[in-house]
Order: sequence, then C-alpha cells, then structure tokens
Amino acid sequence: MSAPARLAVLASGRGSNLQAITAAIAAGQLDAQVVAVLSDKPDAPALQQVAAEQRWARSPKDFADRAAFDTALGDALAGFAPDWVVCAGYMRILGQAFVERFDGRLVNIHPSLLPLYKGLHTHARALEAGDVAHGASVHFVVPELDAGTVLAQARVPVLASDTPETLAQRVLAVEHPLLIASLQWLVSGRVAERHGQLVVDGHPLFSPLRLDSAGKLNR
Repeated sequence: MSAPARLAVLASGRGSNLQAITAAIAAGQLDAQVVAVLSDKPDAPALQQVAAEQRWARSPKDFADRAAFDTALGDALAGFAPDWVVCAGYMRILGQAFVERFDGRLVNIHPSLLPLYKGLHTHARALEAGDVAHGASVHFVVPELDAGTVLAQARVPVLASDTPETLAQRVLAVEHPLLIASLQWLVSGRVAERHGQLVVDGHPLFSPLRLDSAGKLNR
C-alpha cells in the first residue's frame, strides 16, 4: 500500500476548510495526512489545529518585500515535503516564483463559479448581476489571480430573498464537500492538470467535474 498523501495547508483565518480535511482523514474518507499549516497571520486560529512543529507563520510586514516573504514561505513549505499544497482561506496573493516552484500541485478553493467573480466580494457581485446560480470552485493555482484550470465546481441556487451573508452561508455548506471530493480525486491520481488542461483518468476533460447531492464528483 502506498503511504498517505502529504498535504500542506495555507490558511489565513479560522481554518474551517482545514477542519473539514482533518475530519475526512479521521473518518477514513481521505487517504492523506496534514503535515503542515502555514500562514501569513501568526495569530490565525487555523495554526492551532496541528502540532507546533507542523506550523509556520510569519507576518509579511517583517520582510523587505513580497518576493522575500514568498521565498521564506516557499522554503518552509518545501521543508515539509508536501505532495499537495492546499490554499484554504489563504488571503494573500502568491507571487509568480512561488507558484512556479510548486506548479501542478497547488490548488485553491474559491467562492464563485469561475471564471466568474475572481477576487473578493463574490457573493455580493453574484447578487448584483442577478445570477440564478452561484457556488464554489476548486482550481489549480497559476500566477494570475483565480485564473487556473478549474478542477471541480458545486452549485447553489440564488434565492430572491438572499443577502450576501445568506448566500455565503449556502456556498460554504458546499465548499467543504467540494474540497474533500476534489482532494480524494487528486490524491488517488485520477485527476491532474497538464499545460492548462484538466486530465481525468488519463483523458482530457473540457469542463469541470461537478459535485452531486451525495458529495461525489461526476463528469
């Protein structure tokens, strides 16, 4: 049997997606282990979910520039020897050199149906546009913000009574199962990204996988 996949998680906040990952591992639903949590916020609650020797956190203000911080983050991350790096509520933009260093094994979860609404305030923007559906995406990270190949998506309806807050809560409810299902496919080797193309079971797929009501991904 192969060893569990080594996951490193980048987080800036409370770490709810990290909690979902550790719960799935504990339940035997994800053949992986979290080997590190790294943050740009030394007081991020997410850091408390792992042992002290598995944590790395520094304030970007303590570095000369963005490149210096990214280099330190990348060196620390490489030291944990991760198979996959998961951005789960990491709110700092990663520089090109960092992204290229971990190319092909760096993924992010974003609260919109990409390519719609890259960046912040996605729920308010979906409501302003009059969208009938909204959701979340798991995508491979590239230097351009939220522009990498989309691996999988989960959709929720937009209700006439929705506010950005109520819509955000409904999206959050599908974010966790979407992330876990995506990681299941990634660590099993069923899905990869090659030259901007999603590849599933060795064959190109031209649209993202979709999360069904049972929490499973389908083509």
